Amino acid sequence: MSEVLKTGAELPAQCAGLAVGAEHKWPQPLIEGFLRFRDNHFPSDDIEYLRLFAEGQKPKFLIVGCCDSRVDPALIFNCAPGELFVVRNVANIVPPNEARIGHHGTTAAIEYGVCNLGVEHIVVLGHEHCGGIQNLLQTRGATNPDSFIDDWMRLVESARVSVEREFADATEEVRRRECEQRAILVSLKNLLTFPWIAQRVAERTLRIHGWYFDIKQGQLLGYNETTGAFEPL
Repeated sequence: MSEVLKTGAELPAQCAGLAVGAEHKWPQPLIEGFLRFRDNHFPSDDIEYLRLFAEGQKPKFLIVGCCDSRVDPALIFNCAPGELFVVRNVANIVPPNEARIGHHGTTAAIEYGVCNLGVEHIVVLGHEHCGGIQNLLQTRGATNPDSFIDDWMRLVESARVSVEREFADATEEVRRRECEQRAILVSLKNLLTFPWIAQRVAERTLRIHGWYFDIKQGQLLGYNETTGAFEPL
């Protein structure tokens, strides 16, 4: 039996429900999935992870994706370990360059990918039927002080306002899709508020892209600055 690593720290009483100890039933599908992953990627003659361990990660692509369980960038782009540096949050939003107050997980990850890893491309990957965008449209910009999601989605409020103004008579599905795509454009604009991104874009050492995954059709669309539209890639 393998030894259990003891940290020497006591969990607070509030953490009594955490999955610890032999008496807890672990989520078995995840463990079985890990075992399959290990069998596929850690055979004696497979050196890929040994190389990644020894040399470190050197991804060329940074993906800002959504937390949605249907939109896994590594699966969508059929990439191997080490090829993508991925940041995921609700509605694949990039916040603007703001004062350093609070916690900036998405911004910190983007900074690490650009400044430390030297990625060559940033892709903001939106998708069809985004729950965060649906929440934004349903609340119509109103925020519940007890909701983290409402406050977060206000970062792309300008997308909702423009859609409500220009597509007032459109169906709910049309408005949602338009808002999903316009929110991507807000994030592209926000990326350029960071000087270490704007400089690299100007020097052409970094390119930024707005892409949209149509789940129903299995289609990938990219924003074309020339036509001002999302077009099949």
